[in-house]
Amino acid sequence: MQHDRYGNALSTGSGAAAQAYAEGVDHILAATFGAEAAFARAVEADDGFALAHVGAARAAMYAGDMGAAKAAIGRAEALAAGATAREAAHIAVFGLLLAGKPAEARRAVEAHVKDHPSDVLVAQVCTNIFGLIGTSGEAGREAVQLAFTTALHRHLGDDWWLLSVHGQAMCEVGRLDEAMALMERSLELNNANANGSHFKAHTLYEQGETETGRAYLAAWKQDYDKRALLHGHLSWHEALWALEQGDAAAMWAQYDGGIAPGASHSLPLNVLSDAAALLWRADLAGLDVPQEKWQALSAYATRFFPDPGMSFADIHAALAHAMAGDGAALAKLAEASRGYAADLVAPVARAWGAVARGDWGSALAALQPAMADHARLSGSKAQRDLLELTWVLCLLRTGQRDEARRAMAIRRPIFAQAAPVAGYS
Repeated sequence: MQHDRYGNALSTGSGAAAQAYAEGVDHILAATFGAEAAFARAVEADDGFALAHVGAARAAMYAGDMGAAKAAIGRAEALAAGATAREAAHIAVFGLLLAGKPAEARRAVEAHVKDHPSDVLVAQVCTNIFGLIGTSGEAGREAVQLAFTTALHRHLGDDWWLLSVHGQAMCEVGRLDEAMALMERSLELNNANANGSHFKAHTLYEQGETETGRAYLAAWKQDYDKRALLHGHLSWHEALWALEQGDAAAMWAQYDGGIAPGASHSLPLNVLSDAAALLWRADLAGLDVPQEKWQALSAYATRFFPDPGMSFADIHAALAHAMAGDGAALAKLAEASRGYAADLVAPVARAWGAVARGDWGSALAALQPAMADHARLSGSKAQRDLLELTWVLCLLRTGQRDEARRAMAIRRPIFAQAAPVAGYS
């Protein structure tokens, strides 16, 4: 019997299969390109190795190929009888996930990691911004996320993957110095860890380190495959910092070269949210955003997210539809009743419609329910600054300059002196 990098027993007698499987897991954990090929090698070396098929399913999910993912998990389930109890439970988690049962999958993950905290491919499902905790829609989910990674940290300790996701959870609750220390250690252990570089970028953003962050990512990304999962999102971070520094040419180069639909290799959720957020942040900063960019993004949103359900995607789709002038698509989201935070999607969608009309008072009123706890929509603080800065814009446009400044000082102190909104300073 072989073992993975964390010491878990693997039901394969093939050293080649075990090695390829471990490589695939590391690609998933580090968000680097090559997971599909690695798991394919594992399957080729031992087609009866159930977890190799689970890995192939996970890699296909990240590639956006749900048909291949379901086929792979089906093969794993057929092999489950010959697996260990841990492996059978591992397979069951991904079966629930691919069956579209996120609540059941989350409960299964939480139960599984109590007994098997080093089963990281399972644990990973409940980490990160868009994991099962991040997209739960529940109040306080950032604290829940931190509790989850804290428990893992007690078992995994100085592990490069765990340090990065634990640091991310700390960053989102404002423990920035601790978060940065964990990111630096994670990257010291494995500088290829794109999650580490990504979460370091988030921490630098929260610290207001624009120049440092932009320089860091520009250097780190030179060795990061453009086909990798996070390349487009890291480009978004670079573009935001370029925008803050008044470098519009660099911002547009990042958008057109790595963020826009057709340029990014990220999942549709990331393509839509990154593109919509950057276009609107550019508009907020006073740049002219070509209407055809909004129209292209609205068409993309209609293609990949035609119906409400993924709340974080829905608020960005609504923004794209509003700015592109697609009233019918916007109306569907303004009446949303499906999704983990549908009660917030509907008012945000109505707010975007009011913004597009220049009805700032109505936009302000519509946004109010979401401002109480927009963390329920998922996304990082940096991503949800889309709403914070729109709130400030509405206050400015309704003549409430002092209130806009108070809002920034209380809600987002990093922007209190110089919010990236035209007319704030």
